[in-house]
Amino acid sequence: MKAWLVRHFGGPDEMEWAEVETPEPGQGQVRIRNHAAALNFFDILQIQGKYQVRPPLPFTPGAEIAGVIDAAGKDVTGWQAGDRVLALPQIGGFAEYTVVDAAKVFAIPDGMDWAQAAAMPIVYHTSYFALRDRAHLKEGEWLLVHAGASGTGMSAIQLGCAFGARVIATAGSAEKLAFAKRQGAELALDYRSDSWVEQVKAATGGRGADVIFDPVGGDVFDLSTRCIAPEGRLLVIGFASGRIPTIAANRILLKNISVVGVYWGGQVTAHVDYTADTQRALEALWVAGEIRPEVGGSWPLSELPAALNALANRTVMGKAVVQ
Repeated sequence: MKAWLVRHFGGPDEMEWAEVETPEPGQGQVRIRNHAAALNFFDILQIQGKYQVRPPLPFTPGAEIAGVIDAAGKDVTGWQAGDRVLALPQIGGFAEYTVVDAAKVFAIPDGMDWAQAAAMPIVYHTSYFALRDRAHLKEGEWLLVHAGASGTGMSAIQLGCAFGARVIATAGSAEKLAFAKRQGAELALDYRSDSWVEQVKAATGGRGADVIFDPVGGDVFDLSTRCIAPEGRLLVIGFASGRIPTIAANRILLKNISVVGVYWGGQVTAHVDYTADTQRALEALWVAGEIRPEVGGSWPLSELPAALNALANRTVMGKAVVQ
């Protein structure tokens, strides 16, 4: 089979498109013939050797896939060859076949195509964990979502609306602002101008946002502390800007705000049933028409470096996939 190999840490263009042995599923595993694999920003960091998890070299990146089971290992129950599934392999997704633990495999909901299925797991699971379990978002609260045209932003806007929040989004171009509004944001603001802080205050009657979803960090985080409501929750999702911010403790004290970490990977490692429980909740929201993964870019698997470079350059709205 063909697969992308990272033989040394570097840029996406330094990966090798190689012929490798097709893997065999071990005990409790299935093998999936991939029809789509979704891209995430951490894939780039992992390829560069800058991510907190460093697989041993050589490795194949790719953490979410959709395809058809074509083989099962010993002691696998509930799955058989021909089943349409999505899965979370952690690594190994950017290949024609991937072996995955059966516990990380889920049926594709009716009506969901291959690209949507690959694009669903990580961003929607992360946003669900952030908004439902970390922020305890309530109906009628104001939710501010940064990077509203990204995959995580898209999922956070949709889930915020599904949970009954009033959603404001930020993004960096007219096209991305329109995308965020299409996901359900009632107000979309350009964060290239500092005026978005005052606009958030104005929209919320001077109170500020009750929950702020921040995958950007840097200056966006700093400015968010100026438009957060008393007793607000500032969710730390990631640092796409490249700068890890800090906050003076007196700001936390004086407004009774909470700065809340959102490390979905740690949650699912510590709680073995959490992923399956979340997936069931997300499937119900899909069936109800409350969430719809939007794929903003699709490339052949053989053109993965171009897809990753597009993601790094922020030209993709929603999710990017290879097929």
